[in-house]
Amino acid sequence: MSKKTVVLGASDNPSRYSYLAIRRLTSHQHEVVAIGRKKGEVSGIPILTDHVPQTGVDTVTLYLNPKNQVEYYDYIFDLQPKRIIFNPGTENDELIKKAKEQGIEPVLGCTLVMLSTGQY
Repeated sequence: MSKKTVVLGASDNPSRYSYLAIRRLTSHQHEVVAIGRKKGEVSGIPILTDHVPQTGVDTVTLYLNPKNQVEYYDYIFDLQPKRIIFNPGTENDELIKKAKEQGIEPVLGCTLVMLSTGQY
């Protein structure tokens, strides 16, 4: 079943984990919205630089360090995702607390591992 996923911190640099996540998510037939600091493209998915409204979002997966997440708090909550995946290095107690208050499940994990083990 496809889970619409917003990748925050998307990059078109093949050495970045967000790049690999976008490729893997699309190869698993998940709809991907990529948001990053600069425009680009990964596997035919454009990287957007604006906080584009979305509906039907299942998952937000983070590839931003905690201090860079702050500007996205309102955007994340406007998306009303079911869960937020905090990939290694993105753990953020403040956002985890706010997510729980909004009824959003925080997941401390790795999108790439979750996809490869069937836990996504």
